[in-house]
Amino acid sequence: MHTTRFQRISSLCLLLALAACGGGSDAPAPAPSPAPAPAPGSNRIEPYDPGPLLKQAPLPQAELPLVSAVPGATITLPLLPPPLAKAGDTQQAGTPLQIGTGRSITATADEASTAALLQWQPAEHGMQQAALRFHADGAQGLRLGLAVRALPDAAQLLVQSADGQARPIDTALLPAAAPLYWSPEVAGEEATLVIQIPAAASPPQVRLAVPRLSQTTLAPGQAPTLAKAGAGSCEVSVACSPDYIEQGRSVARLRFVEASGDAFQCSGTLMNDMASSGTPYLLTARHCIADQATAATLTTDWLLRASACGSPAPYAGHAQRTGGATLLYTSTSTDTTLLRLNDAVPAGVVYAGSYFGANVVAGTAISDVHHPEGDLQRVSTGAIIGYSNCSSSLCQDTDRSLARFYAVRWQQGVVEPGSSGSGAFTAMGSRRYLVGQLFGGTSSCSAPNGTDYFARFDVNYANALHQWLNP
Repeated sequence: MHTTRFQRISSLCLLLALAACGGGSDAPAPAPSPAPAPAPGSNRIEPYDPGPLLKQAPLPQAELPLVSAVPGATITLPLLPPPLAKAGDTQQAGTPLQIGTGRSITATADEASTAALLQWQPAEHGMQQAALRFHADGAQGLRLGLAVRALPDAAQLLVQSADGQARPIDTALLPAAAPLYWSPEVAGEEATLVIQIPAAASPPQVRLAVPRLSQTTLAPGQAPTLAKAGAGSCEVSVACSPDYIEQGRSVARLRFVEASGDAFQCSGTLMNDMASSGTPYLLTARHCIADQATAATLTTDWLLRASACGSPAPYAGHAQRTGGATLLYTSTSTDTTLLRLNDAVPAGVVYAGSYFGANVVAGTAISDVHHPEGDLQRVSTGAIIGYSNCSSSLCQDTDRSLARFYAVRWQQGVVEPGSSGSGAFTAMGSRRYLVGQLFGGTSSCSAPNGTDYFARFDVNYANALHQWLNP
């Protein structure tokens, strides 16, 4: 599902894998030029900045301290071997950044063994409660994979971190979770599942198991400096490039869990529709999120840039949303996924504009704000150098009329694991518009002249995306 190497096949001959031959020509990218601005309103959707209207109703994070400590069994998992504990060491540009590993839990693998560990105690407000504590040595964060078969009426589930803070689990989503429901992520080595039911309810009515957990190596809500050094040294912070901060306000870092429990990060773009309705459409790559089960686990980090040029600290206004998303569209031919977020987006974001006309040609300047290695936002700038069709790990040059992808070479910055799904923008007049999203490629700080590939937004728009963005 996740490609690790990409090849470019010229129109004249079949080449070896690009990774094996250095990733393309050493020739510099052509001097980029702005795409000519179309007539107002033609073949484009304007960006939408909700401004102060959104600030009137911010979405609070649901974090509640438990009334009292809950006794219960503790299940301890040993330290992961070093090769599994390190995320992204051998990944190539344009692949999801692996930030966590799924782990089996024998002690709570089925309903009977889980029920045997529960110690029910009286609780406040006419409830009784039990808990299971999971400890994974070396974890930076944990998500529990729940298999819930039945709960009594008015039951509540929470996941608690070691500092006593708890997040509620939306029990309305549990019947639709297949095969597992992944709890909200908590920071640290410990996560406690708290089960609360009415005092009059019978504990055997609780039928659940916790067969897996996802152990993350980058803590939620924090700059990713724990597992690796972060983005490559050739990357340029958005905070050092103020002209691109506005573009970055549309970009989110995506964290999600697959059925196995392995966790990943990508990048995505908040998209405006023609009516500026404020519907939170999010565009990313299919090799990041390809199905509803994965979309349901999505957490988004917004405005995650440096507080100042040269600072490792995140901007104080960054925000996280944990409600998952609804999968609207996915395409293998363009490696594209469109989601609708289940939570409202935070104040300060911008819904990106997009262009789906014919003026994006070879030589067009583009910029890409992304989260390489899951790090704070970086910006890469370069130009389109040609047209391609891509499938799996192969990209082949073709005529523009047949192409589904743009080939891009950078003049400044590159893309890395974690950048997948980020948007290519081009300037038209005083604004920038999305024209593609990242599939993958061979650029890196050690090979800055490698070629990267972006799915053409105009092709995706004509094929399907207009159904949501301009119905």
